[in-house]
Amino acid sequence: MKSYTVIAVILIALGIAVFAYQGISYTATEKVVDLGPIQMTAKKTRTLPLPPIVGGICLVGGIVLLVTGKRKG
Repeated sequence: MKSYTVIAVILIALGIAVFAYQGISYTATEKVVDLGPIQMTAKKTRTLPLPPIVGGICLVGGIVLLVTGKRKG
């Protein structure tokens, strides 16, 4: 497989994944209280939003790369 095809497939898969998930969620541990030997932590779930335009750009870029890669070869 040519490198154009591999990169195009990765971009297409990434674009579909961004459309499906709409963001990346992760859990962060934060210190709430720190009084000498007494420490309290809390786990908070946060979401890093991914706009749909990012998925569209990846998807279109992958399709364009796939088509132009096949024309050259």
